[in-house]
Amino acid sequence: MSKANDPKLKSWVSVPENSDFPIQNLPFGIFSTSYLNKRVGVAIGNNIIDMDYLLVNDFFKGIELPSEVFTQPYLNDFISLGKKTTNAVRERLSEILQEDNPELRDSEEMRERALIPMEDATMQMPVKVGDYTDFYSSIEHATNIGTMIRDPENALMPNWRHLPVGYHGRSSTIIPSGIPIQRPLGQTKAPDAENPTFGPTKRLDFELEMAFITGKATQIGDSVNINEADDYIFGMVVFNDWSARDIQVWEYQPLGPFLAKNFASSISPWIVTIEALEPFRVAQPKQDPEVLPYLQSKGDNNFDINLEVDIKPENSEAVTVCRSNHKYLYWNIKQQLAHQTINGCSINVGDMYASGTISGPTEDSYGSMMELSWKGTKPVKMKDGTERVFLHDGDTVTMRGWSEKDGVRVGFGEVTAKILPAREQ
Repeated sequence: MSKANDPKLKSWVSVPENSDFPIQNLPFGIFSTSYLNKRVGVAIGNNIIDMDYLLVNDFFKGIELPSEVFTQPYLNDFISLGKKTTNAVRERLSEILQEDNPELRDSEEMRERALIPMEDATMQMPVKVGDYTDFYSSIEHATNIGTMIRDPENALMPNWRHLPVGYHGRSSTIIPSGIPIQRPLGQTKAPDAENPTFGPTKRLDFELEMAFITGKATQIGDSVNINEADDYIFGMVVFNDWSARDIQVWEYQPLGPFLAKNFASSISPWIVTIEALEPFRVAQPKQDPEVLPYLQSKGDNNFDINLEVDIKPENSEAVTVCRSNHKYLYWNIKQQLAHQTINGCSINVGDMYASGTISGPTEDSYGSMMELSWKGTKPVKMKDGTERVFLHDGDTVTMRGWSEKDGVRVGFGEVTAKILPAREQ
């Protein structure tokens, strides 16, 4: 186990109880302030470590780092240095922050320069996303949706248990937490109508997902061996793949999602490294029938990550509508990457791969309003007395993810966004 994951570690930096960002986490992100341009930061407690300040002041001696790697507007350049370097940086940072290390702790001036209060910072997109794939990896979600649109006997398509189904999405509209989204416009067609109509979606939905970011590139024609896939995965974020269900049902045949999905996807701004998640690995559900050899992975490849979703109406309190977990995924992240590349598809540093909606086995663990309201037949009550079958203008949707073990909580922070009315047509 990495020394930085030791549950006994304590930091001289104050970390509130139940913080997502103890010394065992140290996730990477991009932040800016009124006096600092976009740059690399690491979260601990309620503070952000200015990584460039530490580099300039020789805290990373012995680690070969380009002089401007931490003043870039995205993490791509840092991630591309490779796991040997990025892991060494995380281990060294853990050492600097440990409670008995005086290097930074005992210099008041350096502490004040190196530690930025989160309240003074604005979080930015952590990576420049070149390509984005959305998978469909939860058997509970796929079964629920298939049951609604077909029937229980044919809920899963014949290929579903044999390969991780996915499609290529739109990377330009992936946005960090805090940016509001507009209700999208598009074509819809009522079941009894002869022709489609145009206007705002009436069935705006969230999708509770997680996504991993690749940290290593391949050449066209190459593929990633499933047992080496961890070397290509830098870390993970919580991912909200906003969906317009009525637009989707009209447009998706025969080529799949398009305008119903590509208007916005929101992510948590901190990337939690795969190394920080190591203590929380668990086995995935048993796969039956046995998958083909290129998809057979060794060890525990899902993660025990608690996930939850809140809906807050504009003038009322938030209600938690979903509690799920990454461990429910039928297809793990290594299988997703191995399948993506088995045909020779090249990948790049910063590419993003979302899991698809993560639903669990119980009704309160369903990861979308489509399932929670069962296609609009079971309204979800809010504290102000209103009901939701799909999302309303003014609603704020907030997702959280965290793992907990041996007294240590490693989390992702929040991904949140408010829904604005559709623009004028």
